Amino acid sequence: MHSRLLIVLSIGLLLSGCTFNFPLFPGPGPLQETQVSGKGEAKVLLIEISGMISSQDGDGLVPTPSLIASVKEQLTRAMQDEKVRAVVLRINTPGGTVTASDIIHHELKMFKASRKIPIVASIMDVGASGGYYIAAAADSVLAHPSSVTGSIGVIMLTVNARGLLEKVGLEATAVTSGPRKDMGSPFRTMTTEERAIFQGLIDSFYQRFLSVVQEGRPQLQMEQIKKLADGRIYTGEQAKEAGLVDEIGYLEDAVDLAKKQAGLTQARVVMYRRPGEYSNNVYSKLVAPGPLTSLGNLDLMSFVRGGTPQFMYLWMP
Repeated sequence: MHSRLLIVLSIGLLLSGCTFNFPLFPGPGPLQETQVSGKGEAKVLLIEISGMISSQDGDGLVPTPSLIASVKEQLTRAMQDEKVRAVVLRINTPGGTVTASDIIHHELKMFKASRKIPIVASIMDVGASGGYYIAAAADSVLAHPSSVTGSIGVIMLTVNARGLLEKVGLEATAVTSGPRKDMGSPFRTMTTEERAIFQGLIDSFYQRFLSVVQEGRPQLQMEQIKKLADGRIYTGEQAKEAGLVDEIGYLEDAVDLAKKQAGLTQARVVMYRRPGEYSNNVYSKLVAPGPLTSLGNLDLMSFVRGGTPQFMYLWMP
């Protein structure tokens, strides 16, 4: 109601010739704690990791912080609250960029080393590739019976627009300091040597992924992990049989496990939200990780504009 009134007043001022210097759509405010269930002094913090894992801020009338910035802000606040005794990650993502996934994983590891409280990951619809990379930082990983997870591996996204340019009579020319300076350009075909260079980078990122999985799944030998890490996806049950997740359970089971690992008989489940966001229960504001949602923060046209190729921990069928 207040936002509608603000818009009406703003239009009236504009029509009357008056000027004003306050923003029509104010930016997001600081995080506020919202209780969604439970009771007691101790808290279990529920952090949502959903949609595309990216360092890009969300677009819209009111820009929102990137997933990296949001997770960092929540962990920083939880670091200062001794009543937060456990963290549950609500994961619903097919992955994202290599660096963004790695940063969130790193922040979770640093938080756990400092606070020494349990972290439990709960995989919802999808917790694949970068989503599983992040889950590997948790002490325990639960998957729903209908979850999709796995997709351990790396993909490099690029396009070749040469044929399209030829059809419309356009030609792109690059003046470089060396023969490899424009490797990955969407305006020409990749050479065999360039493909080998990119493959070396992908192999390096893949090895890092394997190391992260081994650290998070110490009961698995590296040879076992390599057999599982050919890019395929798994159901929750298949992932449990393979040792990639610990239990099959729902989000409430993840909360109960977090309380148990923290030695709590009762606790309040809390979330950090922006002013105006509504949180009624542990499933509030769950973002579906469908194909359009997943690619919402990925600027595919950047490739055509000459952007660099994207290295992704991403399940992208």
